[in-house]
Amino acid sequence: MDKAMENRKNRPSYLLYMAWIISVLATLGSLYFSEIRGFVPCELCWVQRIFMYPMSIILGIATFFNDRKVIKYVLPLSIIGGLVSIFHYMEQKVPGFAKIKPCTQGVPCSSEYINWFGFITIPFLALLAFSLISILLLSVRK
Repeated sequence: MDKAMENRKNRPSYLLYMAWIISVLATLGSLYFSEIRGFVPCELCWVQRIFMYPMSIILGIATFFNDRKVIKYVLPLSIIGGLVSIFHYMEQKVPGFAKIKPCTQGVPCSSEYINWFGFITIPFLALLAFSLISILLLSVRK
């Protein structure tokens, strides 16, 4: 029994690897929207980037070293980033919610650069990435 447990610990965590891939895709996606498509990020977009960008580096290093202890550092980033994404998405989609104005300069947070299928916006994509990363990290813990 001890040998099987040791093999499981030494085996690379594919869930950690998938979380890293999602964070890299989210980072590249945000850079695509701003640098290639020319969409100017609002203040809430910048806050979401602040939480996503470090995860792509930290999860990459953790995946390389198969370090599952990194979860306690990365999971809070993912959860807080997801909460900001929910707030931003509500700012775009809930009519009365736009009165709360965190974006006071530049691009308004309620503007939608993309609106695929009537509900997929950039904050929705960020929320999806943060949620998947959180779920994968919680699965790695178990």
